[in-house]
Amino acid sequence: MCGIVGIIGTRSVAPLLVDALKRLEYRGYDSAGVATLEDGHLDRRRAEGKLSNLEAKLSDSPLGGHIGIGHTRWATHGVPNETNAHPHFSTPVAIVHNGIIENFAELRQELKANGYEFATQTDTEVVAHLVSSLTKAGREPVAAAQEAISRLRGAFAIAMLFEGEDDLIIGARNGPPLAIGHGEDEMYLGSDAIALSPFTDSITYLEDGDFAVIRSGGVDIFDAQGQKVARQAQKSSTGAIVVDRGNYRHFMQKEILEQPEVVSHTLAYYLDLANGAPRQIDSSIDFASIKRLSISACGTAYYAGLIGKYWLERFARLPVDIDIASEFRYREMPLDAGDAALFISQSGETADTLASLRYCKGEGLKIGAVVNVRESTIAREADTIFPTLAGPEIGVASTKAFTCQLASLASLTIHAAKARGTLDEETIAEMVHGLMELPRLMTKTLKVEQDIVGLSRELAHATDVLYLGRDTAFPLAMEGALKLKEISYIHAEGYAAGELKHGPIALIDEDLPVIVIAPYDAVFEKTVSNMQEVAARGGKIILITDAKGAAASSVDTLKTIVMPDVPAFVAPIVYALPIQLLAYHTAVFMGTDVDQPRNLAKSVTVE
Repeated sequence: MCGIVGIIGTRSVAPLLVDALKRLEYRGYDSAGVATLEDGHLDRRRAEGKLSNLEAKLSDSPLGGHIGIGHTRWATHGVPNETNAHPHFSTPVAIVHNGIIENFAELRQELKANGYEFATQTDTEVVAHLVSSLTKAGREPVAAAQEAISRLRGAFAIAMLFEGEDDLIIGARNGPPLAIGHGEDEMYLGSDAIALSPFTDSITYLEDGDFAVIRSGGVDIFDAQGQKVARQAQKSSTGAIVVDRGNYRHFMQKEILEQPEVVSHTLAYYLDLANGAPRQIDSSIDFASIKRLSISACGTAYYAGLIGKYWLERFARLPVDIDIASEFRYREMPLDAGDAALFISQSGETADTLASLRYCKGEGLKIGAVVNVRESTIAREADTIFPTLAGPEIGVASTKAFTCQLASLASLTIHAAKARGTLDEETIAEMVHGLMELPRLMTKTLKVEQDIVGLSRELAHATDVLYLGRDTAFPLAMEGALKLKEISYIHAEGYAAGELKHGPIALIDEDLPVIVIAPYDAVFEKTVSNMQEVAARGGKIILITDAKGAAASSVDTLKTIVMPDVPAFVAPIVYALPIQLLAYHTAVFMGTDVDQPRNLAKSVTVE
């Protein structure tokens, strides 16, 4: 969601702040701003919309100073406009904030009674006025900031500057991530290591409740009890990353086409590709002894978990409960301390997923994390990390992170089946071979792109789209619908094909495209019968299948996308590609903001 940066430097920081903010664009935002301190005085520039608007303001009216903070805002309280954009000022403090202050109305009323006037609709302005009131009551800046933060309820990451303090940035974390960067006579603050990677690869991650006093010579960190603590600095793997879309039109396009490569990287972690066998991996989860596995995730990661449930139950004979994390955290599910839980998150910072993890940890379960960022909070709090080696994913709509999550879950399924003795060595070898073939099969699948480009023009005229699938194609249908909704803004729903007669069939008419995901497998004939029901009512069928499926289907279609023959086990990973391409090219044809769709954030770090 919102992105925070801060720099205490030896050179003009405004351009550096903007550069760092550009690396946080993937999180989603609707306005941006920077504030610097020059000759002891605070000044700022803010703009609605993209960072290019802020850059234009800075070009017309530059900011000086060697210390500053910056922010990309994703609106929660108040409309997205320049007035509500951060940083917010209240003499003598400037503040940027990611998260939600739950008691802001109570604090706002108190501050109004004390004569403070509010210029914005944001909850953040409350924090600025609260700090201001404490300094006017005689508190020094650090003490005022610490006392103000102690009064806040909610999830937040905060950075502050103070007039007259040209060697001080305050940082605080309670939920959303915040990282300290260490440089040569310079210090940095950022929402993640990617923002700081142009400046340093030495990163200290704040823990929940931490309060940081940052000066050019280093940082003092205090925990939630006010005790000074040492947080270890570590080398960040993002240091060498250049977030650049190269010659591609969008990051999403680049990330779709990167999938054969990044999936091969992920598989190489779990599988001995030279010998065609599972690789020994370190895990505190004993798949042989647990009786049940709980999976929790949000959005696309939840759909990956659903496919993982099919695999783990079918091949490892391991019962799996799976919940959307925002429901799991409140469901008070009974858990057995001898079992395990698996949490899936691209960023490793998803607030609901993290809360669910902590609930399970409190119940004594062993915790596994399928994450793309090893330094993330979810990764650090898990007992075992199951990495997805997708590299940075900048497009808000997840593509390569999803297929890498599936590659990890498929590999874990083989490990679990071997540990539980549910598959013989020959079958395990066949499954490993199927995974080893994935990069080649995915590369071959990407060649259907030109067929999809033409189809997307037809789809762009639709107001509603239905996706159908059975077995592992059912979660894939929901993922396909989500992708189309996210970036084209066309209403779409994914259903189990067998549920068609239980309601959705009422929507079928000659204007409704129905996308059917149906590899030629054990349930193909059942899916064809559902296609016939759609055809009888005039629905426009788009069938995604293989050569056998195309030959076996007698149903007229608007378009049949013929996929390569793939083993049933890996089909969901391969069939993810055409639904991504279909959403992408439809959105491009419609002219929407593909990489940063409206109202969406890459990393949802508040509830």
